[in-house]
Amino acid sequence: MSQGEDGLVSFFFYILFVYPLTSWFLKPGRFPRKRGLTYAISFLAILALGKTYLEFQDRGPNHYNELHITRASTPLEIKKAYKKMSLELHPDKNKSPTAAEEFARVKEAYDTLMDPELREVYNKFGAEGIKQNRRFDETQLLLEIAVFYVTWGMLAFVLTLGKASSTARNWIYTGQIAMLIAEISLMLQETKLPSWLLPMWTEHEFVFLMRSLFPAFMNGCRCLCGFLYVDVDEQARQKMEHLEAQNKDILMVLRDIQVNMQSIQASGGSGGNYRSLGGGSSAAGTLSGGPVIKATPTGKIKEMEERLRQQRERGSSRVSEPVKAGAAEKAGGGFQVWWAILLYVVFHFVFANNSGNS
Repeated sequence: MSQGEDGLVSFFFYILFVYPLTSWFLKPGRFPRKRGLTYAISFLAILALGKTYLEFQDRGPNHYNELHITRASTPLEIKKAYKKMSLELHPDKNKSPTAAEEFARVKEAYDTLMDPELREVYNKFGAEGIKQNRRFDETQLLLEIAVFYVTWGMLAFVLTLGKASSTARNWIYTGQIAMLIAEISLMLQETKLPSWLLPMWTEHEFVFLMRSLFPAFMNGCRCLCGFLYVDVDEQARQKMEHLEAQNKDILMVLRDIQVNMQSIQASGGSGGNYRSLGGGSSAAGTLSGGPVIKATPTGKIKEMEERLRQQRERGSSRVSEPVKAGAAEKAGGGFQVWWAILLYVVFHFVFANNSGNS
């Protein structure tokens, strides 16, 4: 399977299987929040490690593993390792049914690593680079790097649409920038991996490892940010609904008071001049020695009721905006996966094919 086909299979594996299953773990109400997050992160970690392990097992040991040497081994050390391994694996001494194949792999590893030019090609492009007689082409290499990062960058953008995923998008792009810097440094410059870091691995395998783990990293960022996200608008909406409910209760109480006051006035009132219930000053003030102003308790209650109704209307308008925004975001989220698939297919067949033909 070619690198482009492998990337396509990996993409559909994550978008059609891993993404829905991770969302299933994080669905509200299915598990407690912390437990659901733990399940999702554990699933992604186990899946990423297992998938990467199987991919490296399928690739088989590299030339350094065949000779039991490291990336920093000198030609003299390579010769000594080859002499020792050839004596052990030579078909005359090795009675294994696969002795000839094992000896041929060791001989191929020795021939590749002893040639400085082939060794450089092998470290940068792997065994496929040797088979394709590939040589360093900065333009082609930059195009291949751009295809990968633009494709996954667009995919990350589509999958993190909405305010709840904005932090996840920042984390993902930060990880992509770090990967891009590391890959360009290893592939286009003279930067070498430290001798203590995966000493038997090539730069090509290290880049392959980063790319293989990136989809799990992207989904992990989405899970963690979704867990840590606090919807301020939703909290404000809930508070407004609570205030609205309180206003309704107050209006009901005021209506009861109004009915009671009307009953009192009907039974004990006399004329149009009313005294306050406190027996001192009038309900709205008096003129000196004059009658009480004709602002009855019923009128004051109606005035208070009107003010509360206006406050309720203003609160309802504030509540409706975040509700509509949340509904629109939820409606648009269902198309994110399909947009991601469409964008990936376009980038793969347009740019990846051009890169392979160049």
